[in-house]
Amino acid sequence: MNASLRSPMPNPYPFAALIGQQPLQEALLLAAVDPGIGGVLVSGPRGTAKSTAARALAELLPTGRFVTLPLGASEERLIGTLDLDEVLRGGSVRFSPGLLAQAHEGVLYVDEVNLLADALVDALLDAAASGMNVVERDGVSHCHEARFVLVGTMNPEEGELRPQLLDRFGLMVALDNCFDSDVRQRIVKARLAFDGDPDAFRERYRGDQAALARRVGEARAALARFEFDDAVHAAVSERCVGAAVDGMRADLVMLRAARALAALEQAAEVTVQHVARVADSVLRHRQRERAAPEQAAPNDMPRGHDAAQGADRSNGADRGDNDHRQDATGDSDDFGYLPPETTGMIGVKGVVPFAVKKR
Repeated sequence: MNASLRSPMPNPYPFAALIGQQPLQEALLLAAVDPGIGGVLVSGPRGTAKSTAARALAELLPTGRFVTLPLGASEERLIGTLDLDEVLRGGSVRFSPGLLAQAHEGVLYVDEVNLLADALVDALLDAAASGMNVVERDGVSHCHEARFVLVGTMNPEEGELRPQLLDRFGLMVALDNCFDSDVRQRIVKARLAFDGDPDAFRERYRGDQAALARRVGEARAALARFEFDDAVHAAVSERCVGAAVDGMRADLVMLRAARALAALEQAAEVTVQHVARVADSVLRHRQRERAAPEQAAPNDMPRGHDAAQGADRSNGADRGDNDHRQDATGDSDDFGYLPPETTGMIGVKGVVPFAVKKR
């Protein structure tokens, strides 16, 4: 295995020491509790700790694996390859694992996922949602488990993901630049302390890190005991309908995320409050604006409006006001109005003359 693809920075920044990243931390923990949520897409400008948070999350998982998918990787490098020569010689299928296999029970990180080839993104998201990777070649197939936390990051200034791919990410978090002076100082001081003496800095958070890792493991084990009552289903449906989402994926992801949050907090049951707290990250990249009602065309105006307007114009013509009305200032409130004229239906030759009114 290529060691450069498997992180281990010897001393990753502690997840518990992240500052000002509460929505991102919560989304990553939910995906760690239930990888079937489908991964987390993190959108934000450079320097907002996207990769730092992803690396830190890996340390909370049993294997601690952190696998990076390079932008230039081939599909075979991602999903693995089958050696058909071995099959033809009468042997068994020989499978060479790819990055999906290496990331099993860990974190698979894709920086600038919006610049990745669509075929690779499809394969990533398929495996992230199903927990399985299937490799097929010339009628021969191989299947293996691939349960990992997918974390994709992107800078919106460098392009967007296609809507079809966006929808397949379970959760999305949008980060902004921090303009709070106090928070910026705390972040910088913590980073300087870590860079100066990583071991001492990590020791300060050892207890918090162990508690987080324990919570994630216990929450994973507790998922199966949770059920969804009608009130939770109704809350999820109402939010998804209100967001005008396509399909049913948002409903399913929202239920799974609410369940993961309940398990992480050791709650007795999944509640509508859990749904409310995860809704933003589920709907942020799926929400569509409803089409505004079409404005009524002039011919579709209420009959009462047409009748009153027609009577008003008729009265104006009877008053001999030069076929238009004027207000108290002498200005017309119906500029360019011409009364209706009867037009012959047959025997019309040439151009029918008409009068141009001078203003």
